[in-house]
Amino acid sequence: MTTVSFDLFGTLVATPAVTDPSEAVATELRQRGVALPDDWRTAYREPHEQVEPGRERSLVAHARDTLASRGVEVRHGTVHRAVRAAFEKPVETRLGARAAVTTAAERGSVAVLSNCSVPGLVERTLRRSTVDESLFDAVVASVDSGWRKPHRRAFEAVATATETRPADLIHVGDDPETDGGVSAVGGRAILVDETPLTNLSDRLTEAR
Repeated sequence: MTTVSFDLFGTLVATPAVTDPSEAVATELRQRGVALPDDWRTAYREPHEQVEPGRERSLVAHARDTLASRGVEVRHGTVHRAVRAAFEKPVETRLGARAAVTTAAERGSVAVLSNCSVPGLVERTLRRSTVDESLFDAVVASVDSGWRKPHRRAFEAVATATETRPADLIHVGDDPETDGGVSAVGGRAILVDETPLTNLSDRLTEAR
């Protein structure tokens, strides 16, 4: 059985980019009464844990480690809420997204596979869109699976979640480098720059 997985940001939805993550997180921490170190920006840029290529690390963990490296201890929940607020932006559902997901659901399993280092942000963003989230059989974020696209294990994770062979994946996305990584597991990529979501039905019919 074929599974169609969708990238979220830039494919199903559009959200404003956070151009200065360290400042965005700092602002939200200050609003929660956290006294930041004077060299916060420098500390934020430092790697506080070695991460192998392709691995994802929670931005909440990184922010806590940044604070701890300067002797500032903050509760996990406080940092989590601050990080989430820093990246939670207005959501615009992309043209054709609702119909594309509905069409895919009529043909088999449907999933979201998203690179996102903020816990819970993918689910909250999907909920705030106009796409029918009940149609998804699985929602896999890199922060939960531990792997970022284009690593093959990211695609294997969504295949496992939907009980599909990796080679039977069709992945819809906007980035040839990351979303195109599905080819490493034998799956097929559909890029929205080449095939708009409004034309997805025809491509899925051809792919059967």
